[in-house]
Order: sequence, then structure tokens, then C-alpha cells
Amino acid sequence: MPPSDTPPDTVLVRSRRAVLPDGERPADVLVQGGRITRIAGYGELPAEGVPVADLGGTALLPGLVDTHVHVNEPGRTEWEGFATATRAAAAGGVTTIVDMPLNSVPPTTTPAGLAAKRRTAEGQAWVDLGFWGGAVPGNTGELAALHEAGVFGFKSFLAPSGVDEFPHLATPEQLESALAEQARLGALAIVHAEDPAVLDAAPQRPGVHYRDFLASRPDGAEAAAVARLLDTARRTGARVHVLHVSSAAVLPLLRQAREDGVRVTAETCPHYLTLTAEEVPDGDTAFKCCPPIRSESNRDALWAALAAGEFAAVVSDHSPSTPDLKHLPRHGGSGDFAAAWGGIASLQVGLPAVWTEARRRGHTLADVVRWMSAGPAALVGLAGRKGAIAVGRDADLVAFDPDAAFAVHAEALHHRNPVTPYAGRTLTGAVRTTWLRGRVVDVDAAPFGRQITRPQGDVS
Repeated sequence: MPPSDTPPDTVLVRSRRAVLPDGERPADVLVQGGRITRIAGYGELPAEGVPVADLGGTALLPGLVDTHVHVNEPGRTEWEGFATATRAAAAGGVTTIVDMPLNSVPPTTTPAGLAAKRRTAEGQAWVDLGFWGGAVPGNTGELAALHEAGVFGFKSFLAPSGVDEFPHLATPEQLESALAEQARLGALAIVHAEDPAVLDAAPQRPGVHYRDFLASRPDGAEAAAVARLLDTARRTGARVHVLHVSSAAVLPLLRQAREDGVRVTAETCPHYLTLTAEEVPDGDTAFKCCPPIRSESNRDALWAALAAGEFAAVVSDHSPSTPDLKHLPRHGGSGDFAAAWGGIASLQVGLPAVWTEARRRGHTLADVVRWMSAGPAALVGLAGRKGAIAVGRDADLVAFDPDAAFAVHAEALHHRNPVTPYAGRTLTGAVRTTWLRGRVVDVDAAPFGRQITRPQGDVS
């Protein structure tokens, strides 16, 4: 037993492969009161009377921050819920998520909708949890109150969202109004950028062939929408973030906008970095998402942009549904890509999926931490609390075995429904332990995640 003067929440975590802000090295990390209080060389801090977790050669990473998660509760809890989503997050090394404002009923487009989310989530989260607000036609007057209540920014769609209660900004005037108000508030505008006119003009061929679905969501839809978004951001001065970039066609637009002084960032997702259109089996609608998984050459271009620092974050866009909505043949469905719900379930396997491909391409664990922890934390103003193993940060830590290979079994994952495009794949890299604020997360025990809000005054 530790002596009586040792606080019960003190722990010393050691690893010969700790990924710190200055790189990977052997280190001791002392945790007290939920925060990291000291970092020293491996074996240098006194361990007498202090619980020690010695990982040896297992890597120690900061907990991942996933700023793009669709929890769907309340209202569509049969799709996903706070309990199942946050257990999956913790099992996958994700210690902070920010929940999207749609697919729940009510959506988070009013203070009352936000309050409903918070009541429902209370006591159900195995990781720390924040919320996005939504900017939709007619709710511009609600944005200030949502911002004051601590949402991390506002999501909008430039094409239909797929659910009637969260309509898209269909006209230039609606987009201009929403961005102007968010600029006034100093809020971050996060945008699903596909152009409905381009989508309407694309060939629409229902059926089981993935190539037909891909043709219905062309690169030009993303490029046209991003161009319109950037033009509006130039006029309004809004800070904008392009969600789930799947097409390399938008990269030159983003580069030019940054050179012009537009405050724009972008993200991409594990499925765009690890999967390709060429390998999607006909009828396997677990792979359907919008925008879609594209070609191998497109994937290579996204990796080049990621390596060059052009993406602020790699986040899951975890957007599950029930198997019947995916129309999966193995669940008795038609395999029709046009009819299936578009969303990828991957929250628990995002880290090993990205690491498997990153290592193949010569990247390091430090790169993955930058993309999946430090980057998203900085995006939403949490860099002072999350996203790094550094003194003063929350002790959100992950023991990660970068050499362990495992086969993905959908039914063994913690998210609610046994559907994921990674089913049957062998990935490299296994999460062994997750600590949230210095406490080991046991997904079979009581949850102790907290609801968090946007730091006041964050307009970076």
C-alpha cells in the first residue's frame, strides 16, 4: 500500500517509447490529481510508495481527440448512443470526443436541443465529451446562445444532410448569414462541403455496383462546394473548417485560400487514408459514406497532403446506423448503395487503421499523434488541456503496442451495431490500456467521463 501522504490518484507511468511533443523517447510520466505533473527520463523518478505502470517497450501515447463523432442520442439511440460510442472510443485509445449536432432528435440547433443532449449523456460517458452546435436555415438567432453555452463551433451542410430535421444551407444568402454571424461570435464554422447542383447532374444508377455510387458523388461536387465556402469566408472573415475531405481536387483550392489569408483548415478520415474504391466489393454497403471513398491514386494524394501538414486533423466521422438501414446482403438487405445509409463505423479501430497504413508509408508514431491527438485538440481550442504528454495537461494516456496484429471482428467492437468496413481486415497496433485523467478506463465498470465545453475566448 502507498504511504498515507501519497494521494490515491497518483500514478507513475513508464515507457521506453513515450511519444512526447519533442519526439519519441524513454520517459517517466508522473500523474497527480488527474494532470501530468512531472516528466523525466525512464526510471529517473522515484517509485517508492507510488503505483507504477511500467510499459517497457509498449508505446505511451497521449489520448486521441476525435472531433467528428455522430453519437445519435437522443432520438436515434438504436443507431448509436453515448454509452456504446464512448466505450468504443476508450477501447480505441480515444479519450475525448466532440459529438455532431445531427442524427439526434432533437438536433443541437437550439439551446433546448443542447440541454437535451447533455441530460441524456450525463453519467453515460467513458471518455470526455463535448458538443458541436448546428447552423441551419432559420436558426441564426440561436447561435449566440449556443456559443455562450460552450459548443465548440457550428456544423452546416451545403447539400442535404440525409435527415429532415437538419436542413442544409441551400442558398448563398443562407450561407452568408450563417458565416457572418459565426464571424461576429468568433466561432468555428465546420462544413460538409458537397454541391447539390453537381450531385443532381451526376449519373444516378441504383444498385450493387460501387462504381455507380462513386460516379454519383464526383470530385467536382466537393471542389465546387469548397470554392463557394471559401469565397463566402473571404467576404465574411469567418474561420472555416472543411470536414471529411475525400477528394484531392480540393487541395489546390485550400492552398490558394490560405495564401490569400482565408482562415481555413481541413480534416480527412481514416477510411479515406486506408481504403480505396478499387477494393470495395459490390453490394458491401458498409463502405458507403458521403463523400465517398475514392481511388488509390486519390488516396496517395491525400497522404502526400497529410505528410506536408495540409490537414489539421485525422478524425473518424464515426456515423453508424442499424444494419437494416445499410441494406447489407449479409443482414438480408439488397446491397443497393443508393438506398443505404451513408456512414462509416470506425471509432474503435481508427488508430490501428491509420497506424497500419502510416507505418507502411514510413511515418512514425509521432506523426500519428500529431494528426489524431495534438491536431484535433488544437482545432477546437483544447491544446492547453488535451492532445499531448506534457506537464499541466490532462493525464489522458494510451498504452499502444505498435507491433501487435489483430483481425477485426465487427461483433466484438463496442459500438452498438456490428457493421464496419474493417471487418475481416488484419490491422497492426493494439490499445492495451487507456487512462482518462490518470485513471484506467474499464469499460465494464462505471463511467467517469466528463462533459467539457469550449474554452472561453478561443478564436484561434
